[in-house]
Amino acid sequence: MDTGTTSKEITLLAIESSCDETAVAIIRGTTQSPFTPPRLLASVISTQILLHREYGGVVPELASRCHSTALPRLIRDACHQAEIDPTQVDIFAATSGPGLVSALLVGNTTAKALSAASGKPFVSVNHLEGHLLSPFIGLEEGIIPHLALVVSGGHTLFIDVQGFGNYTLLGRSLDDAAGEAFDKIGKMLGLPYPGGPEIDRLAEKGNPKAFEFPRALIKDPGIDVSFSGLKTAVLYTLPKLTPSSDPHDLPDGVLCDLCASARQAIVDTLTIKAFRAIQKTGHRVLALSGGVSCNALLRQQLSEQCYRKGIRLILPQPQWTTDNAAMIAFAAYHHAIHGQFHPLEQDVDPNLKLANAPNRSKTEK
Repeated sequence: MDTGTTSKEITLLAIESSCDETAVAIIRGTTQSPFTPPRLLASVISTQILLHREYGGVVPELASRCHSTALPRLIRDACHQAEIDPTQVDIFAATSGPGLVSALLVGNTTAKALSAASGKPFVSVNHLEGHLLSPFIGLEEGIIPHLALVVSGGHTLFIDVQGFGNYTLLGRSLDDAAGEAFDKIGKMLGLPYPGGPEIDRLAEKGNPKAFEFPRALIKDPGIDVSFSGLKTAVLYTLPKLTPSSDPHDLPDGVLCDLCASARQAIVDTLTIKAFRAIQKTGHRVLALSGGVSCNALLRQQLSEQCYRKGIRLILPQPQWTTDNAAMIAFAAYHHAIHGQFHPLEQDVDPNLKLANAPNRSKTEK
């Protein structure tokens, strides 16, 4: 892609299918310098939450079948929303990992087929890079140096970002990710899947000091976090609160207190480690992303501390926090203007790494 003085407009279609959301987005921008933010022409999402709720978690085979069924309609809807014909797309992109391999293959293969049929370039996108860059969608100044806190269902990462493609892992979860901890605790408490939003809702009515749950590694000088001990503490607390150990027998007030106390423990841990990373790197900007970035207490606590410490906090718009194709399109656009395209032979990778982060597959939850 020409990144010289000649400006060229490009239209890019991206597909996201790493887990239980099928999504398509279309973005348009130019190769001109200095950077001007690309325009999002369309973003459509089909969620499978209600389907998987019956099983208390994502069933990979069902997820991939739903992706296959939904994608043709979503591509048509996105093109209609963007008011373009598929032949006007210059670049096709898709998530290549990490995620459920069978789900990844559906979106990745579809984008490659469109690329092969049209003779247009293909861009392979790391799902985590999509989350990482999502707070900068539409930001006039583009991607600036910052400390990134990526908190999703499968990953909790603290990353030193110097610019696009220049990422250094500072810390991560050594076991359960923050979103994973929320969902597993929610399941223990008998809450509908996904547990994170339900815990957040109930926690607003509870006392965060009612139960003293652990905040692992906060005295450790490193940036890593751990949430498996918190999950175990909640599990061992339940039998003390109801003889049946059945969470459905808990009084409403106690359930809300449990949610509030668990949420507080997770948010305290993330906040302490984030500012430890800020101090280590000297960054004056913190960007939050991933599904857990919707958590009301996390946003509030980070906002308050950033204000006190003179740190700029950049938050993604709520619609870009959970899995979506807009963030994949945004990341793919940056790869394209840097001339970074990928061969159609490149396979998906359910354990794809970002920076030097040893990620786990979503199938390992």
